[in-house]
Amino acid sequence: MALRVLHTADWHLGKVLKGVDRTPEIADALKDHLRIVREEKIDLVVVAGDLFDRPRVSAEAEAAAFEFFLGLRELGVPALVISGNHDSRPRLEALAPLLELAGAHVRGEVRVRGEGGAVRRDWGEAALLPFLSERRAVKAAQLLEADEGSWQHGYSETVGRLIANLTAGFGPGRINLLVAHLTLAGANLKLGGGEFSFYVGNSYAVEPDRLPTTATYVALGHIHRQQKVSDAPAAWYSGSLVQLDFGEGEDAERGVLVVELEPDRPPVVHPIDPGWGKPLRTFRLEPDQLDRRLDEVENWPGYAKLIIAGPANSALRERLYQENPHLLEVRFEAEAPDPLAEAAAEVESLSWPEAYERYLREVRGLEEAGELLAAFRELYEEGHASA
Repeated sequence: MALRVLHTADWHLGKVLKGVDRTPEIADALKDHLRIVREEKIDLVVVAGDLFDRPRVSAEAEAAAFEFFLGLRELGVPALVISGNHDSRPRLEALAPLLELAGAHVRGEVRVRGEGGAVRRDWGEAALLPFLSERRAVKAAQLLEADEGSWQHGYSETVGRLIANLTAGFGPGRINLLVAHLTLAGANLKLGGGEFSFYVGNSYAVEPDRLPTTATYVALGHIHRQQKVSDAPAAWYSGSLVQLDFGEGEDAERGVLVVELEPDRPPVVHPIDPGWGKPLRTFRLEPDQLDRRLDEVENWPGYAKLIIAGPANSALRERLYQENPHLLEVRFEAEAPDPLAEAAAEVESLSWPEAYERYLREVRGLEEAGELLAAFRELYEEGHASA
């Protein structure tokens, strides 16, 4: 049996960049997903995490997701969905019964095999691995230990053992699909630039040999640049739908993947990059270039960031903002950096753990603050889950 899969991830509905809500652009991309599903005769849609940009998003952001899954129901196409590190796991779990009515099988929380972590379909089997924080990794390790002893394994080993548990039923003659939201270690990995740095560091990287060779295809989310990261088994990141941050390369591949799967055969992957969303570009100018090159900024069809060499000029900054509505940031290179001011300016686009991580790194100067951040996130997650 052949299976045509649309692999998508990292929607980040609810993303706010310098005060601009990117949800309408992402919603348009999801509407175009439905066209691709119809024209490419897709049998299954896989969403590998980070549907939303933060635990609580606007009604418009949630509506865009619901409209997409309702569109899939009208087309008669099912979906497999997992949570990412930006999603609210309890929220997705609560929405799972509702989305099930639209044909979407949702996993917000990590579950082991036999408790919902692996699902059987007529074409084969899918193992679903939502994002696993260090705190959740400890609990996952306890689920895998008969004596529920203390966590004695590193993050990569624990995730590897969980993957082995979830994929234990993979066998020949069927399609075996692993869907995961994680960072795969390796020199070939290319970051998109807009990922939360704490969760793509070495402490959260999973070694490639943890992926089972019995998998027909591994659908990954978390990294915003579309790329293949493993040959055996074939593992791909689909990338984000739109350019989410000025730190993401303007030429970075992103979009979705159409994947043709057959039992016991290598997958055939077709990358699709329709160029969704407004492009982001950083312009660097000398003060004496403003008069003759400012039209480059004014004529840019997307959102712009302008870096001007020299001392700060508040009057010039204000004039540039007024004359160029699509100019989201003006920075002078000679300005003394003010981490607190920068963090405050971007607070709308950061989750609380992200803001705290940036504070520790840029204000406190702590490059290695994993324990502090893990403790903060644990308190945040407990508070959010009980809210």
